[in-house]
Amino acid sequence: MPEGHSVHRLARQFQDVFGGSALRVSSPQGRFAAGAALLDGQRLLEATAHGKQLFLRFDNGKYLHVHLGLYGAWDFGGDETFRGASSIGAPRRIGERESGSEDDGVAYSGPPEPVGAVRVRLVSAHGWADLRGASTCAAITGEEARAARAKLGPDPLHLVPGDRTEFIGRLLRRKTAVGLLLMDQSVLAGVGNIYRAEVLFRQGLDPWTPGNALSAESAGLLWDDTVAAMSDGVRDGRIITTPAALWSGGAGPLDGEAHYVYQRAGQDCRRCGTPVAVTEIAARKLYWCPGCQN
Repeated sequence: MPEGHSVHRLARQFQDVFGGSALRVSSPQGRFAAGAALLDGQRLLEATAHGKQLFLRFDNGKYLHVHLGLYGAWDFGGDETFRGASSIGAPRRIGERESGSEDDGVAYSGPPEPVGAVRVRLVSAHGWADLRGASTCAAITGEEARAARAKLGPDPLHLVPGDRTEFIGRLLRRKTAVGLLLMDQSVLAGVGNIYRAEVLFRQGLDPWTPGNALSAESAGLLWDDTVAAMSDGVRDGRIITTPAALWSGGAGPLDGEAHYVYQRAGQDCRRCGTPVAVTEIAARKLYWCPGCQN
């Protein structure tokens, strides 16, 4: 499932490519036909992300609300003014990296014919975007958008004053294991399986420590590291949690070098040499180092 940094990059790309433009909105697949009719011809005023959820606000007061889920992805294209990734979302065939745009030298003549089950297509004078496979795709009111956001915890990428304190309070009030709390979107919005494993390792925290057993200082440092890691993800377009000193090449980490513990079960810990462990917690794989995180 795409994590919060990808959705923030999506919001940024929508704002850059389509912000202020009247859009043609359709549902080639047909499942979103009624919602598309509510948005068709409207101007996109703002694109924002909260955790893993995307909100596109139009000038008639309606929002396009999208949660990519496990299989959702956006594809983009356009004329020479288009800048950005050609695909953001799942499935990831090259890890957490998104697909870069490519100029094949062919003059832009409008969006291509839809391929596959395109839930919704957005088209401006200069570009297009296709959505496939999302778990949520709905045209909603402003009140419904506010209600959806109210169910979510603080987003580490918003940098809103007070969010750090709010996160600490939500964490320390719960007896649940911190490894589960970090994936609870009502506690912290945007963290998925990779960031969960990596920030717990970087902070040396046992994933089974109850939230209320942490000190306020430890919870605050966990927030700070999550902010730093996810901000790097927005910048890089992929999740890299290891320092350059651990990479073989100078331009960036090779495959297998980007993470400390995620998908490294049985391999030596990069810090202490203990084999990285993996188990399932709430039906998701959790990677951690028994030597460093105890």
